[in-house]
Formats: sequence, C-alpha cells, structure tokens
Amino acid sequence: MIDSEVYQGQFGTFIITDRDRQGVIIYRSALIVAALCFAAATMAVLLPLEAVDRMTILNLITGLYLIFSVALGIALATIHIYLVILHRALQLFWVIGSVSAIVLGWQSSQPLASIVYHQPMTLFGIGFTFAALTGIFFKEAFCFNRFETKLLTGIVPLLLLGHLITVLPPTVEALLLATWASLFLIFALRKSIQLIPADIGDKSVFEYLEIQKSKKAAPITE
Repeated sequence: MIDSEVYQGQFGTFIITDRDRQGVIIYRSALIVAALCFAAATMAVLLPLEAVDRMTILNLITGLYLIFSVALGIALATIHIYLVILHRALQLFWVIGSVSAIVLGWQSSQPLASIVYHQPMTLFGIGFTFAALTGIFFKEAFCFNRFETKLLTGIVPLLLLGHLITVLPPTVEALLLATWASLFLIFALRKSIQLIPADIGDKSVFEYLEIQKSKKAAPITE
C-alpha cells in the first residue's frame, strides 16, 4: 500500500511508501529502546541500591549497554541523512565503539562499566559509540530545532571529555549523566509522536544523489 499523497521536493515530486514508514517506525523504536536502556543503566549507577550486590548492578549495566548499542546500530541503519559521508561516518563510529567494547569485555574479567569508569582512556575506543549517538542528536537538532537535542549535543561530549581528562567532580558527572538520560528519554518519546513524513524528509534529494552517484560510476564510452 502506498501513500496517495504526492509531495513536492527540491528535485521533483515523490510519494511515501509503506517501506518508508516502516523504516521510520524502526528508527524511532530503536531510539526508544536505546533511551530506556540508557535511563535504566543511569538509575542503576546513581540510585543507592544497598540491597543489591555491586557486581550484580555492574553486570546489569553491561547487559543494558549491549541492548543500547544494538538499538543504536539499528537507528543508524534506518536514519535518513542527506549527506552520505556523514551517515557512513556515524556508522563507522558505531562499529569502532562496538568492536572496542567487545575487545574490552573479552580481555578483562571486570564488567564493562567498571573498566570504562576506572580507566578513562578506554573512551578513545568505546567513546566512538557515543560520538555516533551525538551525531544523531546533532542531526535532529539541525533538522527539527529541538531544545533537548541541542543540549545533548553539548552535554555528551562535555561529560565524556571531562571524564577522560578527569577534571569533573563526581557530583558534576552524576548531574550531567542524569540530565543526559532524562533528555534522551524526552527526545525519544517526542519522536514517537512526530509526523512520519518529517523523518523521511525530501526523498527527491536522495533520488537525485543516487542518480548522480550512478552517473559517476557509469563507464565512459566513446
């Protein structure tokens, strides 16, 4: 089934198909899963849970991070970004961060959360995952002018860099982390009620770019 409405784009008209809509739904669902996992992990870090064994909490955070990372990868696979090189860069960042997390987890008997917290230099690897997430926030801030993504675009690198060079007091790190988790949830929930065509964007631009790419790839004949 195809949307009967015809949209006018920069390079011509286009229609929105069921596949387009499904892609947006998958993208938004992945963001919600990622945001919920991040919020749950943040609560596990910040809330006083004396009744729960510390190692259990750290293992729980590692599990939540795994789901968060997979959801982020799905979001990066289905997000609509006109600039192909930026899209591929964000996906590459996610791959680097994911591989780094796997290597860290494989080489150490400690939970991943403990490794990253006590060894800030590991952010040079796993931090690429959060750079990819920041790219999504930046794209959403640029396209939709949302206050939460504008704040997140600054908060995420501030917290990561602050932890990397150990200049932020623990109370400030906790505040930034809680703010990050809260705004991420707000962003994901607001996306869920946004009109679907807005996330698809101008399909004529994608079609134009694809045509230009095909022309460059076509062999030159006499």
